Amino acid sequence: MLKLLLTLVVLIEQPSISQTRPPDRAMIEVKLITLDPGHFHAALVQKRMYPDVSKRVDIYAPLGFDLTEHLNRISRFNLRASDPTAWELEVHTGPDFFERLLKERPGNAVVISGRNQGKIDRVKACVEAGLNVLADKPWIINSGELSKLEAALNGADQNGIIAYDIMTERYEITTMLQRELVNDTGILGSISAGSEQEPAVYMDGVHHLMKTVAGVPNLRPGWFFDVDQQGEGLADTGTHLVDLVQWMLFPEQAVDYRKDIKVIGAKRWATVISKAQFRNVTGEHEFPEYLSANVKGDQLDLYCNGWVSYTLRGVHVKVKASWDYESSDGAGDTHFAAFKGSRSRIEVRQGREEKHRTELYVVPNSREMKADVLAALKKKIESLKAKFPGVTVEDLGELARVKIPDQYRVGHEEHFAQVTDRFLECVKNPRAMPAWEKANMLSKYYVTTKGVELSRSNN
Repeated sequence: MLKLLLTLVVLIEQPSISQTRPPDRAMIEVKLITLDPGHFHAALVQKRMYPDVSKRVDIYAPLGFDLTEHLNRISRFNLRASDPTAWELEVHTGPDFFERLLKERPGNAVVISGRNQGKIDRVKACVEAGLNVLADKPWIINSGELSKLEAALNGADQNGIIAYDIMTERYEITTMLQRELVNDTGILGSISAGSEQEPAVYMDGVHHLMKTVAGVPNLRPGWFFDVDQQGEGLADTGTHLVDLVQWMLFPEQAVDYRKDIKVIGAKRWATVISKAQFRNVTGEHEFPEYLSANVKGDQLDLYCNGWVSYTLRGVHVKVKASWDYESSDGAGDTHFAAFKGSRSRIEVRQGREEKHRTELYVVPNSREMKADVLAALKKKIESLKAKFPGVTVEDLGELARVKIPDQYRVGHEEHFAQVTDRFLECVKNPRAMPAWEKANMLSKYYVTTKGVELSRSNN
């Protein structure tokens, strides 16, 4: 076993032999275990410390690139000049690392973030071992695993523990405000049914393979470029978008994919990656053998792009997820979301006009409707001032912009801590987990995996 402590030696607490009854869950210290951290999301969970969470974290992983990169990230958090963390890591390596985790269980909450092939098997095994799970998306990347997902969620319910996926986009300020406006009939009116050609809801997310995380260039493992291990764009980042659609349209409601959703169409296409680009983002000089099926000469066809068209309770929705090599102007990932109603469109845009920040707009359907829509918008924002003080409305003529103070623009990396806060709340009080979360997890993964399945058959 390789042991690495980033600050000082950890003393393992022994349970009290005089304890005669289980302690109050709200008083139990949460002890994190990190499992095979193959993605930087695992480190972002530890970008800051949390009350009532042990500073000792046990890591179970094979010794290699993924583990080294994870340790480097945590080390930088511990050593930064401003508000450093104080994590103490003990690393357990070897070919049987997962079996040892399930046997030794040095903590009570497992963080899973890595290759997505087989992720649901690990989630399910941890749940069956009585461990809470915080895992990044996607939990499944093909439709055949939906039954495993349902079994894992049912197991968590039966064991009284929490299995929670990291839906960071719910914590973006423009997304939270858009949800409020979409559900105000004075502003949106009634949601349009739309059509397959003109959907009532459209979301588009663009991500980049070469990016900076926690202030340094992010190297990705070679397997990240294997869609059979990482998943295609729809199954991966598309999960966030599908989640937001149902979270906004039907807040606090359970969506049953068997009755409420019909997948209509889907398409996939490749981003072409040169060998030089692959080397820049992975550090590997050659394409691995497992990518050979999609390698043509010195280029890799990476099928990381796709869209899916579906209906959600009769509302036509289209979601598009795509990946470019890197942002042409250094702006980073982008997000667009539009909801069409009988009175207006409510849109989040992120382009040059917005200086690459997400901005929230309300576009009345006609000049005659503008006065009433604007009045309803101002009334709504006024009602939200206790929750979001400082948010105002700016009349731009044909449309209005919701002005958002910089204090709410905390950035994508901070959203991981916000999700973790929510997870910890549910761990200490399982009744804090909304009943609709399970049904909606099944629904979003049904859409993403069915979309991939349909796009592959069409391709």
